[in-house]
Amino acid sequence: MSDDTLLDRALIRLEEAANHLKIDQDVIEKLKYPRETTKTRLLIRMDDGSRKSFLAWRCRYDDTRGPTKGGIRFHPDSTVEEVETLAFWMTFKCAVMNLPYGGGKGAVRVDPHQLSKSELERLSRAYVQAFANIIGPDRDIPAPDVYTNAMIMGWMSDEYNQITGEVSPAVITGKPIALGGSLGRNDATARGGFYLVRNLAAELGLDKDHTVAIQGFGNAGQYYARLSAADGNSVVAVSDSAGAIYRPGGLDVEKLIAGKEAGRRVADMASELGAKVISADELLSVEVDLLVPAALEDMITKDNAGTVKAKVVLELANGPVTPDGDKILNEKGVIVLPDILANAGGVTVSYFEWVQNRQGYYWDLEEIHARLLKIVEREGRAIWDIAQSRKVSVRSAAYIHALGRLANAIEAHGTQPFFAG
Repeated sequence: MSDDTLLDRALIRLEEAANHLKIDQDVIEKLKYPRETTKTRLLIRMDDGSRKSFLAWRCRYDDTRGPTKGGIRFHPDSTVEEVETLAFWMTFKCAVMNLPYGGGKGAVRVDPHQLSKSELERLSRAYVQAFANIIGPDRDIPAPDVYTNAMIMGWMSDEYNQITGEVSPAVITGKPIALGGSLGRNDATARGGFYLVRNLAAELGLDKDHTVAIQGFGNAGQYYARLSAADGNSVVAVSDSAGAIYRPGGLDVEKLIAGKEAGRRVADMASELGAKVISADELLSVEVDLLVPAALEDMITKDNAGTVKAKVVLELANGPVTPDGDKILNEKGVIVLPDILANAGGVTVSYFEWVQNRQGYYWDLEEIHARLLKIVEREGRAIWDIAQSRKVSVRSAAYIHALGRLANAIEAHGTQPFFAG
C-alpha cells in the first residue's frame, strides 16, 4: 500500500497509541492487517430482463475479542480500501465500548437510488447468498450503514434463514422491530454522541444552551439535532449533499426534519426558515460552540481545518477528520471527540439487539437508553481521564484505551517472550 491510502492513515492512530503502552510487537503485527477480506461480484436480474453485476466485499478485520461486527454500505464509490479501514475502526470502536466483538465491514459498489425496490431486494439477498459462509451470529454480524436500512437488513436476515434452514435473528442487527430488531436502534448513533457531550459538557467548556452546526443532515444528523434542540441548545447551521443553510438565531429543527422526510433539500427550505444559503465549506467555518460532522470520511482536511471556529468537534461520521486536519485542530485548541467513541452508540445498541435475539427476551426503551447511557458515560469518562493524565488528545486517549484491551486479549494467547522462553 502507498502512504496515501485510507488504511495507512488510519494505522497512524495505532502507532501513536502503541507509543504510550508497553505492548508486545505481536499485538501491532496482528492489528496492522485485516484477518480476511473477501471480494465477489453479485449478479442480479434487473427489471428490464437484463443481468447486471456489482462489486461487493466483506472484511473481518480482527476477531480476538469476539465475532466481528460491522455495517454494510451500498455506495457507488465504495472500495476495498474503504471497507478495510472501516473494519479497522470498528475493531477499535468495539474495544472502546468494551463490547465482546471484533471489527468487520461490508460494501457493494452501487448507487441504490438507481435501483427499483425489487432490484434492491434482489441485490440485498444476493449479498447474503455470496457471503453466507462468512457471516453468522457467532462469526460475523452485519448491520446497516450508508444507504442501507432496517428493511434491507430484514431481507438479508430472511435470506440467511432460508439458506441455513434455521431462524437466526442474531445474524444481523438493525432489523425492523417486527423481525427481532431492538427499540432505540434508530437514534442510537446520535444518542450516544449526545450523551457523551452532555456528560463532558463542563470539561469541554460547553454551556447548557450552546450552539451547534451539523454537517450531513441524514439519519444521525437529524436525530442529533432533535436531541440537542430538545435539551435547550440551538442548531444554527445544517447541510446535506446539495448545500447548507445558516441562521444565527437557530433553526426550527422539526420543520427541517419534516422537510427532509418529504424529500426536500435543506437549501430549499432556507427562506421559510429565515435562514441564508451557504456553501458546505462555509458551514465548517460558522461561529458555533459544537461542530458535528455527520456525513462521510475525510471532510475536514489540512485545506479547511484552519477555518473551523468551533470549540468542540463531535465525529458522528466515521473518519471525518484526516490526520493532517487533526493536527491543525489540535494546534488551534479545538477538542475533537473521536468517531470510535462519539458514534459508538450505534454498535452498542446493535450489541443490545444481538443479546436480546440470543436470549429471546426484549427490553423496553427506557432500559435500552439506561444501558447505553451507563456505557457511554463510563467509557467517555475513562478516556477523558486518560487524555488529561497523559496530556494527549481525546482521540489518542481513545486509541490508547482500546489498544490496551486489544493487547490484553492478543497477549493472552501468548507472545514472543512466552514462546522464546
